[in-house]
Amino acid sequence: MHTVIVIAGGLILLALFMLVGRYFDRSTAAVAHGALWFIPAWLLATGFNLSIGVRRGYSIPEELPIALLVFGIPAAIAAVIWFRLTRSA
Repeated sequence: MHTVIVIAGGLILLALFMLVGRYFDRSTAAVAHGALWFIPAWLLATGFNLSIGVRRGYSIPEELPIALLVFGIPAAIAAVIWFRLTRSA
């Protein structure tokens, strides 16, 4: 359940990054840049989540597949959004 909550949090964070991009500039490119800036920020957040799991007693080999899933789903969605918005602009 924790994994689903963290992925949902990532998608909410992606939406916030895109809204901030739209707030500063109403262009499609600004929204696309918001999605692109989300990816490194989400990588840091995923690394932090991984470190908490390791501190709670899980090993890195146990946590790494889940961390890749937690990072990969929102990052892939952000990449698709970025690609589609930059191709249409």
